[in-house]
Amino acid sequence: MAGNKFATLALAVLLAAAVAAPPAAVHAAMSCNTVYSTLMPCLPFVQMGGNRPTDSCCGGIRSLLSQAGTTPDRRTICGCLKSVASQAAGSNYISRAAALPSKCGVNLPYKISGDVNCNTIN
Repeated sequence: MAGNKFATLALAVLLAAAVAAPPAAVHAAMSCNTVYSTLMPCLPFVQMGGNRPTDSCCGGIRSLLSQAGTTPDRRTICGCLKSVASQAAGSNYISRAAALPSKCGVNLPYKISGDVNCNTIN
């Protein structure tokens, strides 16, 4: 059960990064399953911390960003991340997940949190 929460948190962080991405080429609609599977390589960093996430984690974040080409996609990613962050509230995992975008060189216009208003994402 705890492993699922960690995976969800890691995915949520990466989803937040994807919400901030500029529009990309035409693609299929975004889903939480896509977000979570793309961000799965970030799970070890969220669980244990460290100086830097793996290249596959940061690559997953960038890949997700490149796929977030529409406002609905970016809001979906935000919602997935918000859901995971809400479930892990009060844990060290939130702060580690929130650090992922900056450690991977990705800027987010909002904090990864269970309190973020995803409807304001464009």
